[in-house]
Amino acid sequence: MDDIDKVAAQWNKEKPQLDTQPMEIFGRMMRLQKHLGVEIAACHKQYGLTFGEFDVLATLRRSGKPFNLTPSALLSSMMLTSGAMTNRLDKLQAKDLIERVHSTEDRRSVSVGLTDKGFAIIDTAIEEHVRVQHKLVQQLSDTDKPELNQLLKTWLTSFEGQQ
Repeated sequence: MDDIDKVAAQWNKEKPQLDTQPMEIFGRMMRLQKHLGVEIAACHKQYGLTFGEFDVLATLRRSGKPFNLTPSALLSSMMLTSGAMTNRLDKLQAKDLIERVHSTEDRRSVSVGLTDKGFAIIDTAIEEHVRVQHKLVQQLSDTDKPELNQLLKTWLTSFEGQQ
């Protein structure tokens, strides 16, 4: 019996008509998110990055050569506000991990690209990031992982639709 079971048992005693199964699911998800977030944040911190900064660098890296995108393309793939994106980009530029490049055709058009330093950091950090993720799901069986992934995908699609 875990702490969530204890909460559900207390509610069952006080209000037996309540179906607490969703409460149990959300409680466990929130607690898991807390634990997982701590581990992932520690991984990113080794590289002097916040989760948001890591996300920008990873988005640029996975975009393929020449490893640059327009700020609007970054925004759409990361679901941020433009103010939050500008803040992240400013911090990454101050760390010399990204550069903003003006288009030769239209000086108003800007793209964001990885610097050599940014490329080197994200190329190493992503390896450690995935290693930590594997460690965090090691308690799940080889059958459990794809089943859980599919359940979460189905649930998430009900909110976000097909992408």
